[in-house]
Amino acid sequence: MIQVEHLQKDFTIHHLNKTLHAINDISFTVEKGKFLGIVGKSGSGKSTILKSIYGTYLPQSGAIYYDSESLGRINLVTASPREIVHLRKYEIGYVSQFLSVMPRTTAYELVVQSILETGASKNMAHNEAALILKHFDLDETLWNNYPNYFSGGEKLRLNIARAVVKKPRLLLLDEPTASLDNASKLKVRQSIEKLKAQGTTLIGIFHDLEFMEGLCDDVFTMQKVVVNANEA
Repeated sequence: MIQVEHLQKDFTIHHLNKTLHAINDISFTVEKGKFLGIVGKSGSGKSTILKSIYGTYLPQSGAIYYDSESLGRINLVTASPREIVHLRKYEIGYVSQFLSVMPRTTAYELVVQSILETGASKNMAHNEAALILKHFDLDETLWNNYPNYFSGGEKLRLNIARAVVKKPRLLLLDEPTASLDNASKLKVRQSIEKLKAQGTTLIGIFHDLEFMEGLCDDVFTMQKVVVNANEA
């Protein structure tokens, strides 16, 4: 499903005339329907890998081959913006610790929109939205409110709900349980297990190793890249 080859991503700090090496020579493969956990110390580049796969970051070198259902085998590093948007809409989901949404859109509307993007009918979208919001224990009094007024945990649960309800072929998870209580973590785990059983391929970052136990088929350990502070 995913083959990462010799990936490198640098960040240039122009006013300091420095280049920071985020990841260097990263390679791994994830088979269809499997779950790869990525672990490592803070600053080792775990999130950079996920953002490179999702197309948020453009690596300096390397390749990310993805077996798309609609586009065939495609290198996400060289894919066009239109292809990346298509894959995000129909095949690849991403969950981070942070919620970034359009203003003046309610929590319920956000989930309904996510489901409609899959081609579902309006009736199905509304039914599925209610079920997933209930699953993640988002109080019904919040459904028609704007997420900007939610707590951190409520925003995170909404973020996860929007992603998993689309049943993506590939789901990227960047610390999705960071600010959740144990009951909410259990809900997330149940959703991940269900998606995996349905054939979704997953790549996830978790600092909670206990949460990962029994979920991941393989673990990739990151080593912190040495920063060359003198490189322009």
